[in-house]
Amino acid sequence: MNPRVNSVVANRDLTLHVRFTNGEEGVFDCSPFLEYGVFSELKDPEYFVRASVEGGTVVWPNEQDICPDTLYEDSVKLQKTNA
Repeated sequence: MNPRVNSVVANRDLTLHVRFTNGEEGVFDCSPFLEYGVFSELKDPEYFVRASVEGGTVVWPNEQDICPDTLYEDSVKLQKTNA
């Protein structure tokens, strides 16, 4: 089973910076989804940045969500830095 989402920051460029329950972080590009049905509302940057975490995945106020497995598998993982 893939990890679930711990936190999210929605960016105005329609990407999500996602932190997963296993400690990994990644960037997920939502733009390929925005032409499909309920996701078209996410084209509005003011609405897009209202993303939050609920039940281990990313959701928006009007009931849009993205499968946590998709978020994990299709995100570009960020390298951890030693600080």
